[in-house]
Amino acid sequence: MVRPRFILVTYPAQGHINPSLQFAKRLAHIGADVTFVTSLSAHRLMAKGSGREPDPFTAPNGSVVSYAPFSDGYDDGFKPGDHDIVHYMSEMRRCGFQAISDLVESARNDGRPYSGLVYAILLPWAGVAADELRLPSVLLWIQPATVLDIYYYYFHGYGDIIKENSKRHLPSKTTLPGLSLEFTRQDLPSFMDAADTYTFAIPLFREHFETLERRNETRMVLVNTFDELEDEALRAVSDHLSLMGIGPLIPSAFLDEKDPSDKSFGGDLFQRSGDKYIEWLNSKPKTTVVYVSFGSMSVLSKPQMEEIANGLLDFGRPFLWVIRKKVENDKKDDYYDDDLSRRKELEKLGMIVPWCSQVEVLSHESLGCFVTHCGWNSTLESLATGVPVVAFPQWSDQGTNAKMIEDMWKTGVRVKPNEEGIVKSGEIKRCLELVMGEKENGEEMRRNAKKWRDLAREAVKEGGSSDKNLKAFVAEMIGGGRNLCLNSDDH
Repeated sequence: MVRPRFILVTYPAQGHINPSLQFAKRLAHIGADVTFVTSLSAHRLMAKGSGREPDPFTAPNGSVVSYAPFSDGYDDGFKPGDHDIVHYMSEMRRCGFQAISDLVESARNDGRPYSGLVYAILLPWAGVAADELRLPSVLLWIQPATVLDIYYYYFHGYGDIIKENSKRHLPSKTTLPGLSLEFTRQDLPSFMDAADTYTFAIPLFREHFETLERRNETRMVLVNTFDELEDEALRAVSDHLSLMGIGPLIPSAFLDEKDPSDKSFGGDLFQRSGDKYIEWLNSKPKTTVVYVSFGSMSVLSKPQMEEIANGLLDFGRPFLWVIRKKVENDKKDDYYDDDLSRRKELEKLGMIVPWCSQVEVLSHESLGCFVTHCGWNSTLESLATGVPVVAFPQWSDQGTNAKMIEDMWKTGVRVKPNEEGIVKSGEIKRCLELVMGEKENGEEMRRNAKKWRDLAREAVKEGGSSDKNLKAFVAEMIGGGRNLCLNSDDH
């Protein structure tokens, strides 16, 4: 029996590595070996928590996820403000292209060729490399299918409409084929806003679609979602692309329980901070704790941090708030827990930590609400653990995710900033009371959260929609699955 073998390439940021690594583990659990490729800087961060190289992951069936980092010339990591993003992306493309070529040629010379290559968003050159090497490849879209559809339409006839709607103070709404939601400016990906500073991303997304469209046959895209969650969006562009839901890509221990030891979402590969917060959560009654986290990249202003602090104090429930610690080369205007004016009051009511295992926290019975920036990883985690949310989007796809949370899945409420863009303490308290209160709408959000939790777990179980889609993808990549050693660990 032939064991399929894949290269998986991902952008060197924690929010990209986390779902990509979980995808690699899923492939291993169904009988495929995976070579995980990212830059040396990210690989070093993955090793930082343990002080040693990250160990290869070995599934019970013997399949292995191994690591093949490459140097992109930024081995200490990209530093916004100090480094030029255009040069950084150019060097990553040049060095990554060579690294993939070397891996593929070496494997062919050794008589163990790769079956295919999977590449995550922002890395269209990896798909180009695979095409030149005559290796089947597929894009792994780690944002929701709805956002993929919006980008697709942006580059295919609806760009002017979306651009007009993305202008500030324009109240009109955008409707797109196959999607029932109506999008205002705040609901669209921020990269589409002409005023956005991350303009480098739009050409990369355009190149993703151009790369797919050059292919005469496979235009498959794997999406970190599941059929029941985004059925409409997965079908909206089906005349042009084949979208397959293979998520949610979160640790097995908190989802299908095939691998109880897999409790890492990648985060604890980056740093560890002890388990005092778990002891603290254990001391709290069920569904009483507010968990606050804005991810690994968002930096809030000082006034906004103070408003959050005041809102939490006014609400009066215990809270666990993640505020990263200051490290070398941080910007002077970044804000940290030591700067909070009511720090002593906050410590009496809640707990502030620099990091935590988010899926473990969300799975804790004491959790009652998640105040989140609505990054797609965090959004999926809230859905998969059944925790209702206060949606507090910042940038990128987060506004779209917040829109779906509030209007499609109805598992939370979105904050309303004032004219200066600040969410005031009273608004934060209002949203917390709405989500955690006893009124009918709060109860409905909690019921919906539990419904989506159950559907997420069903999707990844043996025979579930995501499980079937993942196996169908592997079978197609190797040519119909002949002589394929494609078995789950529990078979």
